[in-house]
Formats: sequence, structure tokens, C-alpha cells
Amino acid sequence: MGMSTLLTPDPPLAPMEALLVEQLPVGEGWQFEPKWDGFRCLAVRDGGDVALWSKSGKPLGRYFPEMVALFARLTTKRFILDGELLVETDGAIAFDALQARLHPAASRVARLSVETPARFVAFDCLADGGSLLGEAPLAERRAVLEKLLAREDEPALSLSPATTDRKRALGWLSRSGTALDGVIAKRLDDPYQPGERAMLKVKQRRTADCVIGGFRYDRAGAGVASLLLGLYDEAGKLNHVGFTSSIAAADRAAWTAELEALRGGPGFTGKAPGGPSRWSTERSSQWQPVRPELVVEVLYDQVSGDRFRHGTRLLRRRPDKAPEQCRMEQLDHPLTPAELAQLLG
Repeated sequence: MGMSTLLTPDPPLAPMEALLVEQLPVGEGWQFEPKWDGFRCLAVRDGGDVALWSKSGKPLGRYFPEMVALFARLTTKRFILDGELLVETDGAIAFDALQARLHPAASRVARLSVETPARFVAFDCLADGGSLLGEAPLAERRAVLEKLLAREDEPALSLSPATTDRKRALGWLSRSGTALDGVIAKRLDDPYQPGERAMLKVKQRRTADCVIGGFRYDRAGAGVASLLLGLYDEAGKLNHVGFTSSIAAADRAAWTAELEALRGGPGFTGKAPGGPSRWSTERSSQWQPVRPELVVEVLYDQVSGDRFRHGTRLLRRRPDKAPEQCRMEQLDHPLTPAELAQLLG
């Protein structure tokens, strides 16, 4: 595959992916990297043309004109970089602000490119100049990437850290949950394997004690489908922070009866859940507020904008804990601005 084929309307290749495992591998021959919480992106330049591709093969350049301009002014004229698009605000990675960049209106895109500019964190190089590097081992590709970025002076273009020290990688893992989405492990002697789960990823699993501030019925409106979770802020307001739907089938009837007996309470007094889904039935479309009396412990992996990014796993009830003890501090950012700045170089 030549460089001239990489800027066609189709994406050049599918990015290499990762298999989720429970622990970082041990032994020699591994390189560890932070797993960033952004948009995976292949950045391709061939002379005066630049294209940005998402992991799903969709073009991203129209949404990030400032990044297209950045890659177009680099001294290296032909390259393919694999990395992550991020938006940083107030010393933290803001995934919600990054998502907001995917707006259909060109005027809004132009404004956001100035107000919340993106940055690119590179972790692999598949082409440098006229040389395609996909068949080269990771150790060689990493060396090329470091040299390529050393030639540039762009604050919004960073080299993602890498280490062969498992202890250092465990330190990154302990700080993941917001800016970092875990740790990636790659074999130093492996080639780039497009579309294959040839890397390993490990995520930090944390627990939080949350108040049930409401629930939603299932599509038939017959029983509880999900519990809506809340945490109290400094002002004493109960904010909606996510949900769990991992209720055992045998327990749903008991949950339904108990929560229906608590209906009519204040529910969430701070941030409340969003509106109904267009696929919901009439009874299941609205969330049901309840008196904030029940506390549960849930397992989660990622926090974004003071709420759980994904659905959580219900672990157990916590009758020993008062609702007022369930505070937003449980979701505090585990990576300080100084640590983030150091990782971003």
C-alpha cells in the first residue's frame, strides 16, 4: 500500500485494538502506555493534504480544523500517526467538551475550535516520509515517532509516555478513571496489526456508595429496569451521577415493590436525569423520583463530567451507611493538573 492511497474517501486502515484483561502482563518484552480518554485518531498527511480518521473509519477533519492546520504546518510532509484527540480545560481532560466538538454547524465548529481547542497525543507511527512502517516492530516504530516529534515545536502535539517498567505502569493505572482510561500493554517486537486486538488493556475498577434517587421502569412498564444513582454535593444537593441496570431477575419484583413504596419523594435536588428515550413506552419514558433512603455500592470504571461514563454494576446494598454520607468527593479527579501536564510533556 503506497502513501498515495491513504487519502482516498475510505480510511487507510483499521486501527489496532486492545483486548481487555484483568492484570498487566509480567515478564520481558512489554511496553506500557497510558490509555487516554479521548477520540482514537489516525492522522494522515501526504504533502499538502491532511486527513483525520476515527476508529470507526469516519472522517474527523471537519470537526477539528485547528488540528488539520497543525498537521499541515509540520516540517514532516508525509506521515501516518496513531494517537488520541483530547480536549483539556482547567488542567483536566474534558471528554464532554470533546464530544461537543462533533457539531454539524460549521459556525459552531469554528467557534469551538478556538474556545475548546483539541490536542493530539501520538503513540505510534505507521509512516514517516516515504517509508511505511506497519511491518516494523513496535520498538522501531517508537524510535521513529520520537524522532519525528522531536523535529516539531507544537504545544498541542505530544508524545504519549511509554515505559517497560511495570511498576511505573501500575502507577498510571492507579490514577486512571478520568483523564486516563487505564493502561495499554504492547509487545515491543510486534508489528502493527490493523483491526486486530493485538494489544492488552487493563482498567481500574473502583466502587462508590450511592443514593438511589429514582428509577425507570422496563419497556413493558411492569418492573424496575434501572436504579438512578445520586451523590450529595457541598451544598447538600443530590446530583444524578449515573445508573445501574444489573439487577438480578429474581430480585426485580422485590426492588419494584420497595421503590414504588418510596415514590413521590424529592428525588434529585441538584442535577437530574435527562428526558425520556424516543424508544420508551409511555410508562417507562419518565424516571420515577423516590425518597433518598436507600444506599447501594456500585462498581464503575470511568468518570466524565462528575458522573459515571458507563452503566455501573450493582454490588450490594449498604444499609449501614447514611445517604448523607454518599458524597461527590468519591468521584474526585485522581490525576492532578501537574501530573497531567507532566504526562502530556
